[in-house]
Amino acid sequence: MGVYHAGSRAVQDRIGVREQADHVGRSVGRGIREIAAAFLELQPLLVVGAAAEGRVWASPLAGSPGFVRATGPHRVSVAGGPLPSDPLATAYATPGTPVGTIALDPRTRRRMRLNGRLAPTARGFTIEADQVFSNCPKYLQKRQSYEFVPDRRPAEPRRTAQLTDDQAGFVTAADTFFLATVHEGGADASHRGGNPGFVRVDSPGELSWRDYPGNSMFLTLGNLAADPRAGLLFLDWTTGTALQLTGEAHTEYGEDRRVRFAVLEVIETPSALPLRWSAPEYSPANPDPAG
Repeated sequence: MGVYHAGSRAVQDRIGVREQADHVGRSVGRGIREIAAAFLELQPLLVVGAAAEGRVWASPLAGSPGFVRATGPHRVSVAGGPLPSDPLATAYATPGTPVGTIALDPRTRRRMRLNGRLAPTARGFTIEADQVFSNCPKYLQKRQSYEFVPDRRPAEPRRTAQLTDDQAGFVTAADTFFLATVHEGGADASHRGGNPGFVRVDSPGELSWRDYPGNSMFLTLGNLAADPRAGLLFLDWTTGTALQLTGEAHTEYGEDRRVRFAVLEVIETPSALPLRWSAPEYSPANPDPAG
C-alpha cells in the first residue's frame, strides 16, 4: 500500500490539498536514516498506538536514552515494555500487531513517526517499519530539560467510563496530547498541541479540539474517516501521571475543522512515568484557544 489510503485521499480532496499531500508524501519511506537513528537513541519517551480487544489506545513507554534504537535499515528495537495494567499489554505480546509510534523531543521541538508491525522479543519488542517520517515543529511546546525520578513507582490505575471532574481539569490544562488511530492493515500515533484550553471538555463523555493546519497529509483524519476508533494520551510532564482514553472520533467540517471524541473508557495511572520535565515554552504557532 502507498503512503495514503482511501480515507486520507477523501479528506485531502475535500479540503483541496491532494497536490501538497503528494509533495509531502515523497518524504515518507521505510528506511531509517542515520539522522533518524541518532535522534531515536536520545529519547527517553516513546508513544505507541494500536488496537487491543477491539479498542484503540495510545500507550507511553519510558527508559534511559538508548532504550529505543535502530537495529537495521527498517527495524527498531525497544527494551522494556508497558506496565502490566496497560490496555495495550496484550498487543505488545502479539506478533504482527500493527503499531504506530511517535518519538517527540520537547528540548528541540522535533518529532519522528514510525509505523509498522511489532514482534515481541526477550527484552521487549521490535518494529519492522512500513512508514518513517518526521514532522515540523508546529504546536510543539519546548521543554528545556528533564530528569529521571528513580524512586517514582506507578500507583494503582483508576478505570472509569467517563471523565471525573479532576480528570476534566487535567485535560483542560493540557498543552499536549497524543492521538492513536487505525486503518485496515495499519496504525498511527500523532501529536496535538496548543495553549492550555485547546482541548475542550464538552461533557464528562465528550472532548473536542480544533484541527489546526498541518502538513496536509491528513493521516489521522483519514484514518478516522475509515475507522472512528481512537485513543488519546495526556501526560502530566511533572508528576508522570498518564491519562489514557479510548473511544470514537469524527471530524466536523465547518469554518474551522473540529474533531469530536466520544469517551468509552478512561484509565488514569498516577506516577506512570519516571520523568520530570521543565516548564513549557509555548509554541509561537499556537492559535488562541478562545479564537
